[in-house]
Amino acid sequence: MATVIEVMLVDDNPIVRMALRGYLASADDITVVGEAPDGRSAVTMAARLRPDVTLLDHRMPIADGLSVVSQLTEHSRILVLTSDDADELIAGMLRGGARGYLVHGEFDPAELLRAVRAVADGQGWLSPRGASVTISVLREQAAREEEDAERTQHDQARRAAFGLTPREQEVMALLCAGHANAAIARRLLLTEKTVKNHLANIFTKLHATNRTEAVVRWTGRQ
Repeated sequence: MATVIEVMLVDDNPIVRMALRGYLASADDITVVGEAPDGRSAVTMAARLRPDVTLLDHRMPIADGLSVVSQLTEHSRILVLTSDDADELIAGMLRGGARGYLVHGEFDPAELLRAVRAVADGQGWLSPRGASVTISVLREQAAREEEDAERTQHDQARRAAFGLTPREQEVMALLCAGHANAAIARRLLLTEKTVKNHLANIFTKLHATNRTEAVVRWTGRQ
């Protein structure tokens, strides 16, 4: 016997939910197990029902789709179904874990069924606009990762020039986190006098006269 895909509908418009139910009812392998009119009740319902796929609208009262998509992904695979096709919204939904994105008026019942089956199977399904935004998001992510890697290498090289010992770097990390001498001593199993000695050496190496200057020089913040 074929597995039946359980679907939850999340849309504040009852007419839209009724239409979606009608589309999905034409498929023997798909069944609607729940409906929610807003994001907040959708999260509660999803946690209880754990549907295979959730069809999620964006513009809703109490909590919109974007604000709850990451919570819903803990219980279900998400196929966004909305009238909004703004780049920022599509990118936000995808970053939040949505597997698919369809825009009302740009798909027919047959495509909806294919999208539900694909998302239930762990695949993605995007409208043409969604696919374009996905490419942009991936490029931006790659650029950020490259920038982060370059920044990390630069910071490591800059900090290495100060010549702090591994223990002094541990003290410096706790200093940057805002810990007082006593807290640093407890965390590193040192005496406060030893911490003060480390700080004196750190200040000398960083050419700093106080804790604030040391943090600024070590972190590179101006």
